[in-house]
Amino acid sequence: MSIRPVLQLRADLRARLRDVFDSAGFIEVDTPTLALEVLPEAHIDPVAVHLDGSGTPRFLQTSPEALMKRLLSAGAGPIYQFARSFRAGERGLQHDVEFVLLEWYAPGTTLDDAAALLEQLCVAAVGVGGIERLSCQEAFSTHIGIDPLTATLDDLTHAGRAAGLRLPESYHARPADAHERQALWDRWFEALLAEVVQPRLGQGRPTMLEAWPASQAAFARLDHDDQRVARRFELYLRGVELANGWEEETSREVLAARIDAANRIRSADGRSLLPIPHRLLAAHGDHMPAGVGAALGFDRLVMLAAAAESIDSIRPFSSENA
Repeated sequence: MSIRPVLQLRADLRARLRDVFDSAGFIEVDTPTLALEVLPEAHIDPVAVHLDGSGTPRFLQTSPEALMKRLLSAGAGPIYQFARSFRAGERGLQHDVEFVLLEWYAPGTTLDDAAALLEQLCVAAVGVGGIERLSCQEAFSTHIGIDPLTATLDDLTHAGRAAGLRLPESYHARPADAHERQALWDRWFEALLAEVVQPRLGQGRPTMLEAWPASQAAFARLDHDDQRVARRFELYLRGVELANGWEEETSREVLAARIDAANRIRSADGRSLLPIPHRLLAAHGDHMPAGVGAALGFDRLVMLAAAAESIDSIRPFSSENA
């Protein structure tokens, strides 16, 4: 089979997506792939690189988030990029160690604005619009029969076991304190979402899943009117997680606390602690604009546009043949 159609599809989709962003007043940017800092996340492992025998590693970026946020703080305004990103140990039909993220930041916007932009992107890329906006409460109540904003650890555990799910062995011990109970709650929530809820989302039209439990905030701000929920979203199409994002938390203190919590979870999972990104923290505060940041898996989008079964089908190279 000729590689030309694959290359043409990828180029055509990039062009269509660029048209959407350029028409909306965004500027395309480039940020380094290799940097001294990486944004610590609980369940994502970066690839460390040691240069010239140095004991201090640099990191291949898991996403361009940290560096793009530093541009925002410096007054960049609306920006986007197609970024080469790297995550250790990720390989599957929809995952690879190296992949392409389309990431963007829109200062002064809300999730309503994000929904409108996502609608344009979906229509431009795959010819499907009419985004369904659904809360986590609605999705879990419909497909599992529980409300994640009131569900206890026992509720989620029973729902997970009823669905035939099992957590890794490290989570089978009885949680000793509130932090461990919360970590176990979050793992059951994530498992139920991935295995029970997600396959039912985005069937026929894209689904924007919103109003996430506060413990799942990542780096999203909490809702001013309901502190139980975070202003976060994920976009699904045909059961595939295509994009995620949120209304950004701009407080330096809150960001530092979220990073510390992520490292605590990493430690409990047996993962190495990641260094504090001091340059990113310094960028937060008065100069960091409020708004929405989002990332879309470009390879997954091409896969859906081609009606393919895996991202390997729509890339000329993978981590195994490069």
